[in-house]
Amino acid sequence: MAHTFLVEAGRWNLEGNWLERDRPPIVVKGRMIVAWGQDDWYSMVTKLIFPGGERDEITFQYRGRFDDDARRYTFVLQHSELGHVEGEGWITPGAIVQRYWALNDKQRRSGFETLHRISDGKYCLSSGILAGHQLMSAMDAILDLQYR
Repeated sequence: MAHTFLVEAGRWNLEGNWLERDRPPIVVKGRMIVAWGQDDWYSMVTKLIFPGGERDEITFQYRGRFDDDARRYTFVLQHSELGHVEGEGWITPGAIVQRYWALNDKQRRSGFETLHRISDGKYCLSSGILAGHQLMSAMDAILDLQYR
């Protein structure tokens, strides 16, 4: 079974929970749009909203390219909270794993995401943001493909 997230264009819905240190989980919803250009670069735009108003929305704007072996990729990201970010990802048979780090960041913030494939149009997302060695936030969510 091939991956449909990231390696194919599509629009995805996200629903799950956001956790921060010393706070109860809060509901998070969002949308992700993945597009591929003729130059073999992908772009992805993500917007996370918090329906209860517990925190401000978070936006991500990715641009990346797969290596020749189509199992690894690199990307740059503009993150509404972390600023300019660089990262790398690996495509495994059952998951997509990526890590990233904020550039010129005195707090040494970085993050990770694992997208485990459940079915053709469904993924389970687990992610976290660290400051130095300390986990600052985490998210667990389900991604559902809306259309390709």
